[in-house]
Amino acid sequence: MNKKKVLSSGELYRKYGIVIIMIILFIASAIINHNFLKPQNLVNILKQISVVTIIACGETMLIVAGMIDLSAGFLCTTSACVAAGVLASTGHLSLALLAGIVIGCVCGWINGFLITYYKLQPFIATLAMTYVLKGIVQLYTNGQTIGGVEKARFLGHGSICGIPIPVILMLLSVLVIAIVMKTTKFGTCIYAIGGNEQATIASGINTNRMKRLIFTLSGTLTGFAGVVLMARLMAGMPSVGEGYEFDAITAVIVGGTSFLGGTGTVTGALIGSIIVGLINNILNLLHVSTQYQLIVKGLLIAIAVIIDIKTKENKKSK
Repeated sequence: MNKKKVLSSGELYRKYGIVIIMIILFIASAIINHNFLKPQNLVNILKQISVVTIIACGETMLIVAGMIDLSAGFLCTTSACVAAGVLASTGHLSLALLAGIVIGCVCGWINGFLITYYKLQPFIATLAMTYVLKGIVQLYTNGQTIGGVEKARFLGHGSICGIPIPVILMLLSVLVIAIVMKTTKFGTCIYAIGGNEQATIASGINTNRMKRLIFTLSGTLTGFAGVVLMARLMAGMPSVGEGYEFDAITAVIVGGTSFLGGTGTVTGALIGSIIVGLINNILNLLHVSTQYQLIVKGLLIAIAVIIDIKTKENKKSK
């Protein structure tokens, strides 16, 4: 009987735990600091997590499929800088948007190609891509911020019915990827590859092709996030996205996606991103230093992974 209770509590955490944690954090934040519930502060939280959450949509697909992308931060930066450069030189926002997305799409495909054709581990392939992109950004910008992107103001600072455009774009990204993962054959393949790749291959699915598609779609989302970042900052900054990949991965893992692959949802990543955003916000309101915020993020990842492993162990022992 006790064993069954432990298992059911694990399932309860998997389904509702992150929502409960988010509610508790929200209430605690409101009690700790009276400025927390101000509408402008709540809107700022959503705007601040918008770029990372869009990246997290791609990371969710990758981690569910048993992979990871460590290059997402600098890919976001590269897309932001290229989009800023194109916008500053041509004055066409649509062309800048296309340039940023194409950069993400191409780099994502290259990551997938290296992993499937040359059999590199995702960790190694995307780590190599990180350094390549870091060098490309420095060469492209000469280490300087790219300005002259006023035409992107509405994309980064406008609103529709009081909802900021970056937040709308974030929610649309989550909605689209949620539909893809839950209702399409491609989404089924993502879960199958992460759950048991050999069985997926035996069923006749070309897993290498699927992995390239997953990386390409993830890169496209990251490129799009880069354009949103450029619009929010009204500039292309050569190091602004550094570390975004870890923020996105933190959101995904805290949101209940298993690092072991096979389980997870993009809505969970959104909730995980909100949780991280709430923690960052209240720490900022309390004037806690960045160093301590990094410690909190590290502990969040460790705790989430430990819970995930224990939940998996309980399932196996059933």
